[in-house]
Amino acid sequence: MDWLNYHHLLYFWTVAREGGVSKAAEKLRLSQPTISAQVRLLEASLGERLFQRQGRSLVLTDVGRVVFRYADEMFGIGRELIETLRGRPPGRPFQLTLGIADAVPKLIVYRLLRPAIQGLERFHLVCREEDTDRLVGELATHALDVVIADAPAPPHVRVKVFNHLLGESDTAFFAPARLAARLRPRFPRSLQDAPVLLPTTDTAIRRALDEWFASHDLRPRVIAEFEDAALMMVFGQGVGAVFPAPAAIERDVCRFYGVRVIGRTDAARERYYAISAERRLKHPGVLAITSAARDELFK
Repeated sequence: MDWLNYHHLLYFWTVAREGGVSKAAEKLRLSQPTISAQVRLLEASLGERLFQRQGRSLVLTDVGRVVFRYADEMFGIGRELIETLRGRPPGRPFQLTLGIADAVPKLIVYRLLRPAIQGLERFHLVCREEDTDRLVGELATHALDVVIADAPAPPHVRVKVFNHLLGESDTAFFAPARLAARLRPRFPRSLQDAPVLLPTTDTAIRRALDEWFASHDLRPRVIAEFEDAALMMVFGQGVGAVFPAPAAIERDVCRFYGVRVIGRTDAARERYYAISAERRLKHPGVLAITSAARDELFK
């Protein structure tokens, strides 16, 4: 296999950019003979002349122009890498690619991501929604920067990832105004036989709610189950039924869906996690999410 000496390439690229060996030597703080020798070694390894002399000047040959274009792109990417690792976007917004577990309420996602859109340092967001198993798998290929989920990464997923707790919330129960006014005075007993929408049975919050109902000897009339929390809220408002949602976003739920709070319980708590392929979070967009969780949403 042929190997490219990147130091030689850097010296060549600097000579081409600076317009001569003397200026390149000054830029790199090396002697002119050292620069010239390194460029000749690059030419020898490539088997091509990269410069030709015109009078007292060096100009690129046709091959030299091709090599310079590649070198310029390579070292440009290198500069961008350094800027990214330093947390400063190189002239354009950072891209933040997120996986959103489909069980996470959309209003929770909105509150977590809002600072990344409205903050002083803005990000270009790409959001993908899927079940947690598949999203965690994509972390291994670096297709995603982080996964937002309602549970830690499943232990059966054979990918080394790290769970970062964003926060937790009590559960509130909501209903359209007329139904909420009727059920609120005797909550939670008023939920007996009340029309209720719930998350599907494979979710952690559903298991916690079922335990809470059992502890109060309550048997609500479950008329539908949903994987998508946003769809559940739309149905709750539309058909006139009770539905649960995190108390941390109850003001948003009331405003967006035109419903009222019936009551709350701390026995069924929802936890949210940022799952990443790195132990220490570094991406500035992910850090903005964790900051929003800590300082605004779950404070």
